[in-house]
Amino acid sequence: MSSAPHPVRRPTGLPVLARLALVVTAVLTVLTGCSSAPGKTTPAAADSPAAVGSPSPGTAAAKQPAAVPTKVAIPSIGITSSLMKLGLNADRTVEVPPAEKGMTAGWYVGGSVPGEVGPAVIIGHNDTRFGKAVFHDLGKITKGADITVTDSRGASARFTVTGTQSVSKNSFPTEKVYGPTDERALRLVTCDGDFDAQGHPVNNLIVYAKLA
Repeated sequence: MSSAPHPVRRPTGLPVLARLALVVTAVLTVLTGCSSAPGKTTPAAADSPAAVGSPSPGTAAAKQPAAVPTKVAIPSIGITSSLMKLGLNADRTVEVPPAEKGMTAGWYVGGSVPGEVGPAVIIGHNDTRFGKAVFHDLGKITKGADITVTDSRGASARFTVTGTQSVSKNSFPTEKVYGPTDERALRLVTCDGDFDAQGHPVNNLIVYAKLA
């Protein structure tokens, strides 16, 4: 899957962290980015956002965790990356790593800390205008694969993949990805699918996993 999301209509919203779970209503979603397919890159498309989700409004009850995730590893497909923090853009859509840091994934701070109850969300590019990015091979992941997230204290949480989903950016499953759950869940998100006329991938790939 090559990447670069097509800028589309973006909904607004604020993140909610309540008892380490997001309270999310069903809304249209727009996430951020990968870059255009090789040979189709344009200045406007290079860093355009891909659909990854826009959590809905609510009352934030966040308290800064003592330890935050700093590294993700998926041995079966050769992925290892440090993690940057991702928040919300000015328009309340979820941030993604900048294109120049395409080999670095990011943890959405409005979600749960990996290993705690609720959905933890990690976002990465498939490709950027600089070439292949951190989640370029994420489509090769299989059910049962291990994902390990290490925090700033050196503690690790190991997750097992339960399934994957490729979905149109125009119908991103916001509640399924960001909504409350009793599980200690992890979601990985990147770009996927065929390209539109502007060279943007039309889908997002979502990997679902739970604490092993």
